Amino acid sequence: MAEPKEHVRVDWEPIGRRVVIPAGETLLAAAQAAGVELVALCGGAGLCGSCRVRRMEGELSPLTPAEEEALTPEEIEAGYRLACQARPLSDVKIDVPPESLTTPQRLQVEGQEVEVPLDPVVRPVDLEIVPPNLHDLRADDLRVEAALAEKGVSPASIAPPVLTSLSDSLRAHGWSVRLAHRQGEVVAVLPTGTLLLGLAVDVGTTKLAAYLVDLETGRTLAKTGAMNPQIAYGEDVIARIGYANDHPDGRRVLQSRLVATLNEMVADLCAEADARPEQVVEAVVVGNTVMHHLFAGLPVRQLGTSPYVPAVARPMDLRARDLGLRLAPGAYVYLPPNIAGYVGADHVSMLLACEVHRTRKTTIALDIGTNTEVTLAYNGRLISSSCASGPAFEGAHLKDGMRAAPGAIERVWIVGERVHIQTIGNVPPVGICGSGILDAIAQMVEAGVLDHRGQIQPGHPRVRAAGKNRAFVLAPAPVSGHGRDVVVTRKDVNEIQLAKGAIRAGIEVLLAEAGIPAEAVEEVIVAGAFGTYLDIESAVRVGMFPPLPLDRFRQVGNAAGTGARQMLVSAARRREAEEIARRVEYVELTVHPAFRRCFVDALSF
Repeated sequence: MAEPKEHVRVDWEPIGRRVVIPAGETLLAAAQAAGVELVALCGGAGLCGSCRVRRMEGELSPLTPAEEEALTPEEIEAGYRLACQARPLSDVKIDVPPESLTTPQRLQVEGQEVEVPLDPVVRPVDLEIVPPNLHDLRADDLRVEAALAEKGVSPASIAPPVLTSLSDSLRAHGWSVRLAHRQGEVVAVLPTGTLLLGLAVDVGTTKLAAYLVDLETGRTLAKTGAMNPQIAYGEDVIARIGYANDHPDGRRVLQSRLVATLNEMVADLCAEADARPEQVVEAVVVGNTVMHHLFAGLPVRQLGTSPYVPAVARPMDLRARDLGLRLAPGAYVYLPPNIAGYVGADHVSMLLACEVHRTRKTTIALDIGTNTEVTLAYNGRLISSSCASGPAFEGAHLKDGMRAAPGAIERVWIVGERVHIQTIGNVPPVGICGSGILDAIAQMVEAGVLDHRGQIQPGHPRVRAAGKNRAFVLAPAPVSGHGRDVVVTRKDVNEIQLAKGAIRAGIEVLLAEAGIPAEAVEEVIVAGAFGTYLDIESAVRVGMFPPLPLDRFRQVGNAAGTGARQMLVSAARRREAEEIARRVEYVELTVHPAFRRCFVDALSF
């Protein structure tokens, strides 16, 4: 009998990558080591079934109960396994189906624009510096400081990373330079006339949005979106906290993967704007509290246990270079304040962009995502909370769920016995995304296919048996892109009940806290990527939002990104953001006496 191998080789097809790992590691660990970005929505816990792969050659460990539950008999027969469960017992060759990769999806970077007076914290100063000679032997840094003083810019210091290249820069540019000056500190030395640029980033749990801004005009020169690479280590913030805590270098891995992607985005933005990363002299980064902490390298363990306290709530200025961001040598990253453990700087940014702190209307502002933040503004007060709405609106934990990528069903209409669908990219359907499942359930309720408890009723020709329950077929196998039915199951309905129930309960608790009825709400602001594409009428129909007239709802896109851009070009907007964070009264839903009743009531259709 052959001795057990200490290491095994894993070949990934059709990607064409190979990695050698210690025997006993999972295929998911092998994928991460090889840079194969498998979807792992549950963080490798064997709960979601999103990391399906197919064995082509070699021997794997026996099927686990989690795999027997997640995979159909046909999939098992065809060699499919869950990468988080299967362990190579020999050298293996693994096929990765496209749906198991974190492929590009429809990413929301647009947001409403609000004009703000330009008041950037970094300003240009053009200098003509007298070069040294035998009669003037002052050091280069003293020459710069003296030239700045002549311009009325004093006191001045030079950032240590800038000093390392100062002498070469002055001579290379013939002693005629443009300095980037930040509140008494020189953060970059550039050729005269060079544009000073800023970077605004919204770090979402699932998606990243980045903007390149001209700090002298406030104009956005380029924008881009990307998947958050941390998704390979867990779909939601709880899974990310778990990964950071359970692995000795987990926090470092999550931070470095995020920063590497941000550096790629910066390079792409600069290429589009015909600029260089060295021109980016300031950045503003917003995100929920967990994303904020992971980006900044802060501990997250305390965010995963009651009472869920952030390590840092105050605003921070961190050196970009210390974080690994490749910008101007002395550039800083401004992180706006957090409010609570699950209400972060991204929500502060959204409230700022939408002027919620200034409104005289009774307003509900929501930023819908894996974790949904809700704020009620009334009579000058701001009351906020967070709802664990989960990743179902990202297509996770659904039988045929997927992200908002080509082939995802995004709209559904049921007309009598006929079902009409619309897919992203107008290609054959391969799954259903968040806006599609919300539409489907709203239409099923309207057509009598779903009762108020969420049970699928017989009688419609698209209803079929699914084990002990029933399923509703949105796209039959002959018209799908993969030859299988695309369905809505009873479990899918339950996932949406929990998600929409959490959001509605959050709204109702804040209304109860304020002592005002839902009909008194004059405006509902809906932000976030999912909030951009959802159909408001469907959301009201399933009970996710109060039954208000549709003209009271306003969808604002990526308002957090808009707020980040405003803080990039205006120090006054930063002060406003900090004031918003101080004004917000945070309500912890889990201990509120009305939450349980509101949540149970909100589960019904």
